[in-house]
Order: sequence, then C-alpha cells, then structure tokens
Amino acid sequence: MPDDPTASPPPAPGAAPPGAEPDALFASLYGAGHRRCALPGARLEVVLSQERPIDLIELEALCDAVGWNRRPLRRVRKALEHSLLRVGLWRHDGRLPKLVGFARCTGDGIVEATVWDVAVHPLYQGVGLGRQLMDYVIASLREMGVEEVTLYADPGVVEFYSQQGWELEPAQRRCAFWYAP
Repeated sequence: MPDDPTASPPPAPGAAPPGAEPDALFASLYGAGHRRCALPGARLEVVLSQERPIDLIELEALCDAVGWNRRPLRRVRKALEHSLLRVGLWRHDGRLPKLVGFARCTGDGIVEATVWDVAVHPLYQGVGLGRQLMDYVIASLREMGVEEVTLYADPGVVEFYSQQGWELEPAQRRCAFWYAP
C-alpha cells in the first residue's frame, strides 16, 4: 500500500515530536534537573525546576492569587536566599515561562527539612500539579539524604497532604510529617 502523500514525514531520530519543544530549550530555560509534569489531554506544558530563578514580583502575584497576606519583598528575597530548596512550577512558554506554583524548604539538608510556602495558582489546581510539585520536592530532599521532613499547612489543605500519605501531628491541626524509611 503506498504512503499517503499528504501525511507529514515522521520525525528524524532524536527529534522532538511535532508541537514539542526540544529538550535543549527546556534545559536552557529550566536547568538540567527540570521535570515536565504529566497533564493528560492538556495543550500546555508545565515544568518543575529548582534552577530557574524565582522572580519576586511573579511570586508575589502567585501568593496574591492563593489569598496569602503580602510580605515585604526584601524579607521574601532573604528567605529565598536562605532556603535549602526552592522549586518553581512553570507554565512553559519558550519566550517567558509563567510561575504557577512554588514550594521552598529550610533545614540542615542532612537530617531534617521543613517545607514552606506551597502554592499552586487556583487556575492550575485540581489537575494533579500540587501532588507532582510535592513529589518533586520530596524526591529532591531524598537525593540530599534528608531523613525527616515536616510541613506546616493551614487546616483547609491538611486533607490534601493526608491523601498523599503525610502523617498528621497528634493534635491534627497544622502540621504533617513524613519520615524516610
């Protein structure tokens, strides 16, 4: 049976599939340790990165979107500088990626770490990105050899963490724990 002359030729070996950006572009925008998020059926790409710098104005807009109180930018900058881990969740755009999620950790990087400031923009909630963000954070902490992770969460999102296997502190109010096996 002859080939369809109207069909597009198959991509060359090693080439990105049609519509997908080459890996080199992703590495240049997000760093070598980036991870693309799985979003079945979505026409957009979302990427996790520890290496792409966090713009303070974008972070402030994200915090506004999730309803958090504003903090002085100089203090936010200092907190980011002193964090053990900073992870951005980016809606991919080859020209200007947009920050749609964030998490950071403090700690000694060996025995313990605490996860702070986990946020996913409301327009991107409910499709598994929060879980993927937390999986990436925990995997990164495990790579460092961290043995114990704590997380402080508002009562309205404690169930989100419980569904991921976090164990609540005895009073079951604001803190969840994860311990390395």
